Amino acid sequence: MWKQMISGQPHHVMIGILLGIAFGICARLFLLRTDYRQYPAYPHGKIIHISLGVIAAALGAVAVPALYKKDYTAITFLTLAAQQFRDVRKMERETLSKIDSLELVPRGATYIEGIAMVFEGRNYLVIFSALLTTLASLSLGVIYGIVVGLATLIVVLWLKSGKMISHIAEVEIGNVIVKGPDLYVNDIYIMNVGLGSNQKLIAEGGIGLVLHPKNPNAKVTISNLGQRQAMLYDLSTMLGIYRDDGEPALIPMAKLDMRDGRLAVFILAHDNNPEKAKQIMLRVPILESAVRMPTEANLNKQEEGWHG
Repeated sequence: MWKQMISGQPHHVMIGILLGIAFGICARLFLLRTDYRQYPAYPHGKIIHISLGVIAAALGAVAVPALYKKDYTAITFLTLAAQQFRDVRKMERETLSKIDSLELVPRGATYIEGIAMVFEGRNYLVIFSALLTTLASLSLGVIYGIVVGLATLIVVLWLKSGKMISHIAEVEIGNVIVKGPDLYVNDIYIMNVGLGSNQKLIAEGGIGLVLHPKNPNAKVTISNLGQRQAMLYDLSTMLGIYRDDGEPALIPMAKLDMRDGRLAVFILAHDNNPEKAKQIMLRVPILESAVRMPTEANLNKQEEGWHG
């Protein structure tokens, strides 16, 4: 059946390949958006990533008939594609690192690595979508190929977004307290502010948030410096930051309460809206490189068992 389908009906093969490419491109378009971070830039950044998505979709779609014809060099092409996508990740990392040095509130290396990893991984999702769609179309028929293609798009949309701070911590609006030169959010010390003008400015317009981790894993994750920097960057980008270069006293900061693992966040924003800041914080993505799970260690599991 396969032999007749591949050799006797070339138009059917072409339809299957085109269908795989089409769903692969759709998958890449679903995964591509310019959000509040303004990355990828519009339109040139998008053109680059759409072009790579077309290449990835074509590779995934063509691999099925090539492998059936025992043309095992197709595996070599997939390997070369993986190398190219790793180079894309490197390119994104280097580009964002250069841009980051010019930000008033930088993303941080952990956030940049997360973005670069996402761009590489999404090209593999495109290959996955195109390959399965073409496989179903050639083996079962065009209708089944369309059904499988739609199913892969659902999977792609499900994998589009990861977890957010709301999954691991509760956020409350804190009180910004200035006691002489000392700045606090609730009872958590933030920093020393020397100038009286800055003290007055912070007391009038500062926003404070306090994060309460839901479990020991969350406590370690939000204490990660890269994750904290991501929080400050998202808040500063969406609320606007009230500072200029060379003013360290007005920079946003996040400090831990060493006793119970709470995290206090302070920001002086143009949009002085604490409730909006809380909602932004709840939607900050959890960086894969910052996730820690100490409770999964064998030693901790044994101790938990010993203590019931």
